[in-house]
Amino acid sequence: MKQELICIVCPSGCRITVEDGQVTDNGCKRGEVYALKEVTNPTRVLTTTVRLTGAEPVRLPVKTERDIPKGLLFSAMRQLDAVTVAAPVRRGDVVLRDVCGTGVSVIACRDVG
Repeated sequence: MKQELICIVCPSGCRITVEDGQVTDNGCKRGEVYALKEVTNPTRVLTTTVRLTGAEPVRLPVKTERDIPKGLLFSAMRQLDAVTVAAPVRRGDVVLRDVCGTGVSVIACRDVG
């Protein structure tokens, strides 16, 4: 099966073709690695917010510390919907460990006093 992608590794935005596990038209090795991963096991970093008590604003921006399988994004959002964090919070604090059994933690993205 032939798939065409636009690489997002750098600002060049190369158009990459993947067919039968072979990558063509990539501008660099990083593009080849990205394309193979994208067609075999796509992953994403999840960025969202969780409820926050004891401070303003009432939502705390959070993200996964590294990428998780794309197919788990909605399950991760459901898990995070149940999370409430109490202030104070420091950037990098773990908000949820092992989201969806991935071994990846969700961390705070800002300090809230």
